[in-house]
Amino acid sequence: MLKVAVVGVNNIGKIHCKTYSENPDVKLVAVCDLVQERAEQMAGQYGIKYFTDMKTMLENEEIDVVSIATAGEENGGHHYLPAIMAIEAGKDILVEKPISNNIKDAREMVRMAAEKNVRLACNLNHSSVPAAYKGKELIEKGELGQLLFLNMKLAIQNVKEATPWFHMRALHPHSIDVLQYFGGEIRRVQAFMTKAPGRSSWSTASINLEFASGAVGHLTGSYDASRRHPIEYCEVAGNKGRFVIDNVYENLTFYPHQSDELLVIRNSIMTGVGSFNQTFKNRLDCFIKEVKEGVAPDKIQASGAHALACQEVIEAAIRSQMENGAVIEVPRVRVEAVK
Repeated sequence: MLKVAVVGVNNIGKIHCKTYSENPDVKLVAVCDLVQERAEQMAGQYGIKYFTDMKTMLENEEIDVVSIATAGEENGGHHYLPAIMAIEAGKDILVEKPISNNIKDAREMVRMAAEKNVRLACNLNHSSVPAAYKGKELIEKGELGQLLFLNMKLAIQNVKEATPWFHMRALHPHSIDVLQYFGGEIRRVQAFMTKAPGRSSWSTASINLEFASGAVGHLTGSYDASRRHPIEYCEVAGNKGRFVIDNVYENLTFYPHQSDELLVIRNSIMTGVGSFNQTFKNRLDCFIKEVKEGVAPDKIQASGAHALACQEVIEAAIRSQMENGAVIEVPRVRVEAVK
């Protein structure tokens, strides 16, 4: 049984604690938070120890996995230090997205994890759903043929104005994760962004994409959508067929080019996702399974290197916007380059 500690137990950290407490292969042993009241409350709820100092926790508790759900600027500003501490202690780690809002910190996290040969994963949960698994299966079986284009839309309502780039760095690790999960490495981007009335941040974005495979694509993203509407749409097309995934996990429809018969899979018969929070459980359970089975650090799903690749695309899009829509080459993330 794997012993897990959660660092940062406000909001998303509470979901981490609940998920690990329900996993039969996990024993939740400790929580850590700078705010003592929060840490004490969560520890009391699960009958475990609490700490306000991570170094003390690592020195005094037997821990296999550290789950980092801290926040900070652009939802990733506080991930770096606890992740580095856990890596140096030789622990396997799952960190909330973005892996870091600071690209230099993200690169260092991935480099150190490779150097220490520990598993570093990221909670990119939008691809941890049966609809995405089925789409990936269709691609790998050759049902779509050669991929030609991928279109993605992710739009939610978020009124926060934390930084000019909050929308890009906090939300779109999910979008880029899904796009690269299906289409592979993104090589070049071109971005155009706008600010909704009253906004000081770039709250809506249109991004052109070129994949290393030669496929092309597009991402539309916004923090200015209505809460009443679906949040996500993904379309993947090849020369033999295409599929569409509606609203993260609700439906997958496959359109083969040479047939009038469609494959339609609804969540009700796919099972496993009763609400959006279930996607967190799918993602965390997958990581625990990989750790338990001894999957190599560079083979795990949504690895730190994959999460870094997503952030490199985001930073390239930001640079494109700053350079008046210039086409920007995305730095490649190679395993051998980060060891």
